[in-house]
Amino acid sequence: MEIAIPLFDRVTALDAVGPYQVLAGIPGAQVRFLGPEAGPVRADNRMLTLVAEAPYEDSPAPDVLVFPGGNGTRALLEDDRVLGWVRGVHESSRWTTSVCTGSLVLAAAGVLEGLKATTHWMEMERLGELGAQPVSDRVVEQGKVITAAGVSAGIDMALTLAAREAGPEVAQAIQLAIEYDPQPPFDAGSPDKAPREIVELVRGVMAGMESEGR
Repeated sequence: MEIAIPLFDRVTALDAVGPYQVLAGIPGAQVRFLGPEAGPVRADNRMLTLVAEAPYEDSPAPDVLVFPGGNGTRALLEDDRVLGWVRGVHESSRWTTSVCTGSLVLAAAGVLEGLKATTHWMEMERLGELGAQPVSDRVVEQGKVITAAGVSAGIDMALTLAAREAGPEVAQAIQLAIEYDPQPPFDAGSPDKAPREIVELVRGVMAGMESEGR
């Protein structure tokens, strides 16, 4: 089973690496990181470099697509090369999935037209503008399309996909192997739970990063 995870400038690392860590544990899985071209790709914080092994077109028909998010997704919403590749992949994929703002790219490609989908909490309005029906669930399944909310939700999505593809026992074994047993020190992982001042702080920081092209 070939799993394609596209990389791009200003990708959020955990969006790609979290699902990779889970899905690589499925028996027979081959995970490929793809990019505009083979070579290094800088993450959104500019402190981490990931490496694409081949250009997108080197994998025209993977079984699974996992499209990560990050500040760089904005530039992809009108990128005919990327959107055309996503459409082509979706035609034959067993599963088409996304993490965080990766769903915006799926939507821009027409994959989410009329479907329920999720994304990062700050981008729900934009997701709706692109033709999807935004919902605030952490993982949303619509047939072979699975979308995940922000960043860490990609691990939940990948475990969901592992269960669909290989059975719940395999998914539970992977979860145990990576000791995914969240016990966060704060109950502030969504805008409904975090203090108002924290929500506004995050809004300001992320808006500033976007305006600076970071």
